[in-house]
Amino acid sequence: MRRPPLRASLFLALLATASVPGCKRESPEQPAMPAKAPAVTTAPATAVATSATDLRDVTENTPDYVIGISYPAVASRYPALATELKRYAEAARAELLEAAKGREKAGSSAPYELVLPFSELYASPTLVAVGVDGSSYTGGAHGAPLIARWVWLPQQGKQLRIGDLVPDAGGLEAISGLVREQLHTALSQRVDADELPPAERVEVLKGANKMIDDGTSPDPEHFSQFEPLVGANGRIRGLRFVFAPYQVGPYSDGTQTVEVPAASLLPHIAPAYRSLFEGG
Repeated sequence: MRRPPLRASLFLALLATASVPGCKRESPEQPAMPAKAPAVTTAPATAVATSATDLRDVTENTPDYVIGISYPAVASRYPALATELKRYAEAARAELLEAAKGREKAGSSAPYELVLPFSELYASPTLVAVGVDGSSYTGGAHGAPLIARWVWLPQQGKQLRIGDLVPDAGGLEAISGLVREQLHTALSQRVDADELPPAERVEVLKGANKMIDDGTSPDPEHFSQFEPLVGANGRIRGLRFVFAPYQVGPYSDGTQTVEVPAASLLPHIAPAYRSLFEGG
């Protein structure tokens, strides 16, 4: 199926939705949305922030490609975090521009597209979380999802990675089991709701369960995308692990998440970070 082009007016309207007040997601109940309004200006391909801490939102609109990148205000307060976000955005942008050079040769009538709405998920003097739920379209039926999370420790000036939190292989294996169990349960409930014939149900579950098992094996890379769920006391009450489409299910299942409470995580958390968690 040929994907229709994203018209400039629609694209700018998409970015403009970030300007709605109260869009910051500081609790797990709120949806992930851009944390602030992007500066909507049409810029040439060279109009990218020249400094890592100068995170200017970018909109580029040409016959070959459309690009929209918006950053949360909180990132500008932490230069090292800003550098990480900008590096991610520029890598995605460079990949899209390279692909766009061959758009006509590939037979695509629609411009290629990159949409990266970075958002503030949580911010305090001790903990900052930023996410992006974007996409890159370079032909085909749909775009490729670009899903990433950054958990930042302002007082230490560093990103908190899963390998820091859970350094022991046995701990990651235990967390893997908890996550896998939730995903298997959710899958069974979805398949039951479809009321498939028994033989078809078995086949669907067989293939989907294998994707879950493969995508949640105890490899740090499989659990690298996570965000903190912070309680009223400012401590982490759990972690939400984020799995992009194709990691634990088909594209049609979308991004999937699993929440693991602090009580289940604490036995496996490195001593240096236990004080961040409830009960630690």
